[in-house]
Amino acid sequence: MTSRRNDLLEDTNFRVMRLLQENPDLTQRELAEKLGVSVGGLNYCLKALMEKGLVKMQNFTHSKNKFGYVYVLTPRGIAEKAKLTSNFLKRKMEEYESLKAEIEALTIEVNKPK
Repeated sequence: MTSRRNDLLEDTNFRVMRLLQENPDLTQRELAEKLGVSVGGLNYCLKALMEKGLVKMQNFTHSKNKFGYVYVLTPRGIAEKAKLTSNFLKRKMEEYESLKAEIEALTIEVNKPK
């Protein structure tokens, strides 16, 4: 169970960091909406990433965010995101292979003569 929880946390961190790297001036509400999580849940995740030194908040006067700040990945955050990307891809490929095998088995079962 802990491994599954860690995988989910790692996936969430990866997705947050990926979105932030692509568009750092998204508001927390916009990030939460894109990720399909609550604003409170996203805030918790962002705080954890900031405490780990992976993300920082910077003032940015041209930000569309009314508070005038953006979230940016730190150099350490960029390195961590690369590691998370590799882990995420590996897990998703394993899931894909497992689903593919299950679909093939079910297709054979459904098409088996009675």
